Amino acid sequence: MSSRRDFLIAGALFPFFARRDRVKMAGIQFRVVRRGSSPHRYLHIHGNETTARDVLMEQVNAHGGRALFIQSDTRNVPIQGGQIDPNRMFSREGAEKNLRLLNPKWSEAQIENGALALEKDRHKFLKALRPPRGGRIVALHNNSNGYSVESEVAISDKTSLRDASNPHEFFLTTEPADFDKLATSPFNVVLQSTAPKDDDGSLSRLAAKLGIRYINLECALGKIERQRELLAWLEGNLG
Repeated sequence: MSSRRDFLIAGALFPFFARRDRVKMAGIQFRVVRRGSSPHRYLHIHGNETTARDVLMEQVNAHGGRALFIQSDTRNVPIQGGQIDPNRMFSREGAEKNLRLLNPKWSEAQIENGALALEKDRHKFLKALRPPRGGRIVALHNNSNGYSVESEVAISDKTSLRDASNPHEFFLTTEPADFDKLATSPFNVVLQSTAPKDDDGSLSRLAAKLGIRYINLECALGKIERQRELLAWLEGNLG
C-alpha cells in the first residue's frame, strides 16, 4: 500500500512519470516535451535526422511550446512486423502505398490491417499535435543529396527561391499568409495549400486538407548552425 501511495505522490510531483508524456500511433511512440504556455507545436518525425532533433530541443527549451519527438534512431519504424516511413502515415491512401512499398512480401490483408491500425490512432496523435488558435505546427527535417526544394517546385502553388544555390535549405508552408512573410526572408520557400491528387500520406498534405497552419523547415543533415538560423528567422518574424 505504501509503495503505491509513494508512486502516486511521485507522479503528482514529477509529471514526467505520467503517461501523458508519450503518444502512440499503431505502436509508434513519440515523446511529448512541454515548456511554458506557447501555442506553437513542433514535430521531429524521422529518428535519423539528428540535427533537426537537437535544434528542436534547443528551440522548445528556449521559447516554449509542445514538441513531439519520435522514439527511434532510424528513418523507417516498425509496425506489425513490418516497417513504415512515419511521415507517410497521415492518410489511409498514403499509408497503404508506403506499407506496400516497404513490405513487398506483405499480403493485402496485412497492408489493410496496418493502415487500419494507423487510422484508429490518428485522431489521438493529431489531438496531441494540433495547435490552438494563434499557434502553428513546425516540423523540423534534415535531408540528403536525393531531396531538395527542387523536388517540391512542380507540385507547389507558389515558390520563392531566393537562395537557389542552397536547395537543401527551405521552408514549406500550407498557409498563403505565412508564405508571403517567409518569402521576404533570404531563404527558399514553397507554398502547398492545394491538396494534390496524389496523396503521399505526409503531414503537410493532411494539414493543407484540414486547414491547419503548418511549416516544414528543411536543412541538410549536419548543418546545425544553418538550421538554427532558419528557425530563428521564423521565430523572430512570424510572431
